[in-house]
Amino acid sequence: MQPTSKRIKPRLTRAQIFNMSFGFFGIQFGFALQTGNASRILQTFGADVEHLSLFWLVAPLSGMLIQPIVGYFSDKTWTRLGRRRPYFLGGALVAAAALALMPNASILALFLPPLLIGTGMLMIMDVAFNVSMEPFRALVADNLPKEQHGYGYAVQTFLIGAGAIIGSFLPYILSEYCGVSKVAEPGHVPDNVIWSFHAGAIVLVLSLLWTVITTKEYTSEELKSFDEQIQEEEIHSHSFSSIFKDFKNMPLAMKQLGLVQFFSWFALFSMWVFTTPAIAQHIYHLSPTDTSSASYSDAGNLTGVLFGVYNLVATIFALILPKLYQSIGKKKTHMFALGISGIGLISILFIQNPNLLYIPMVAVGIAWASILATPYSILSGVVPAKKMGLYMGLFNFFITLPQLVNGVLGTVLVKYVFQHQAVYCLTMAGVFMIFAAISTLTVKGD
Repeated sequence: MQPTSKRIKPRLTRAQIFNMSFGFFGIQFGFALQTGNASRILQTFGADVEHLSLFWLVAPLSGMLIQPIVGYFSDKTWTRLGRRRPYFLGGALVAAAALALMPNASILALFLPPLLIGTGMLMIMDVAFNVSMEPFRALVADNLPKEQHGYGYAVQTFLIGAGAIIGSFLPYILSEYCGVSKVAEPGHVPDNVIWSFHAGAIVLVLSLLWTVITTKEYTSEELKSFDEQIQEEEIHSHSFSSIFKDFKNMPLAMKQLGLVQFFSWFALFSMWVFTTPAIAQHIYHLSPTDTSSASYSDAGNLTGVLFGVYNLVATIFALILPKLYQSIGKKKTHMFALGISGIGLISILFIQNPNLLYIPMVAVGIAWASILATPYSILSGVVPAKKMGLYMGLFNFFITLPQLVNGVLGTVLVKYVFQHQAVYCLTMAGVFMIFAAISTLTVKGD
């Protein structure tokens, strides 16, 4: 039945929006530990630099498979715990277990090779992160009126940055200020990394519990009563096979944003995978096989600090995004952010002083803030409310596909084109960021 009158979805307070997205703090705390340390862990367990991108393929592959499915089912999950919250909590528990086990894979060497265990934990971690993350995107559209969507995604970006700052800096802080060892025997992960991963597991679970406990979700009856009315049959009757139909019929703006996403996430994947070996080779002049020296540990810790810097910049820049949207528009904001990041990544090739690496990371932070907020803010205004979770999950296809392509090509490029010099992967990342900025011009509307 149609509701007899329409209601306007009430505006939420800043505290309510903060609580609603606080779980992202813990997710990104763990995700930052993964992106900053997974390559060094895998190299410690015996992975060659040219094969790193192949090990990282588990991340986008799991995202491509999991997020549309999670989005579809979260659209149709109506429980006493809520619509999206069951996925937050389940994903957090699994991700926390994987975080705790990945750096400790060497202690399970009696059963399986540590490299295989570490790769498996990376895969499980990514699946769990994907289960948790996409329903968070949909929750903003579920709970907030359209005029608060931009602010809601900006708050999420702020919390993502805050969690990532601590997660990125933690291994460095533990080794330099808390006396935790940064070196270990060959084949073993240093204690500062292990302790950081354990802390990440705890923070992840606690932050997700905070959101689950403090956030109310609307029931299906309440959602149907708002001005973007959702019919009973629309909420419950679509078959699972409709995912493919919806992907084919996605809004034009979503397809245009997909091209931007392809270039920008191709670049991000290169940065996450190859920054540690690039710094070890290009700045510390280590050989590709030197993975157990103190200098290599310093390179890994510096990567964490640099990633913390770009997340700090993203956290601050996220607060500016809503004003930029109002003054120059979302599309121009995104184009500026991506362009300056591309220039910054290319500049790393010409840097030898490690202290100068912070400059390009400022540029990357500006782009990261916009990447996490602007496309979703644009998308939330063009997709039907009844399928918000599904389309947010399908939109992830444009994040995972470029990473899969990069992962396959990365092995060939590093070995045969770049001659094992990982720094050229960062140069390539900068070029793709500039491609992303140019392709923003194809997006219609704002």
